[in-house]
Amino acid sequence: MNKKIEFTPVGETETVGFFVLEETRIAGVSYLLVTESQEDEAEAYILKDTSEDGDAEASYVFVEDDGELEAVSRIFAELLEDVDIEL
Repeated sequence: MNKKIEFTPVGETETVGFFVLEETRIAGVSYLLVTESQEDEAEAYILKDTSEDGDAEASYVFVEDDGELEAVSRIFAELLEDVDIEL
């Protein structure tokens, strides 16, 4: 996948770019696996779409709940068999 998307953090004016490694939908919620770099050992983050249906723009937050993070990372690990995901 590896498309680059831009985010504007709440209260900020400058954007932050992430490369999307994979995306999935679980129980009606969209998640993105992203990284700031395309290097082999780059840190990855899981973002959760918190926007409502019909919103003009998507709104994402970092997944911080340990249980949710572990469950979603297992799904991404299955989708990306050649990628190691460490929590």
